[in-house]
Amino acid sequence: MPRENRCDIALEPGQVRVVVAGEVDLSWSAEIRDQILKALREQVPVKVDLSGVDYIDSSGIAALVEGLQQARKHGVPFVLQRPSKAVRSVLELARLDQVFELEEA
Repeated sequence: MPRENRCDIALEPGQVRVVVAGEVDLSWSAEIRDQILKALREQVPVKVDLSGVDYIDSSGIAALVEGLQQARKHGVPFVLQRPSKAVRSVLELARLDQVFELEEA
């Protein structure tokens, strides 16, 4: 049974974590994008925890890429944290695992 779609922002000392869970597809990727861009406005490192993502499509990947582009533009560290197998396989297929900073812990 798929998990409920969730995207929570956690303000932590010196960083913001965006915790994503569920299935990230066209119907929901705009919300993810908005939350990531909101987190980047804090001007501190942003970590996007993808451990709870069961599925991600190209619109979800596009939201992550846009976050990375905005982070680079403003000199803010942007990390994909604990990508699930589903996310990692898509990142590897698109060779984006070599573009994003990935963190396993």
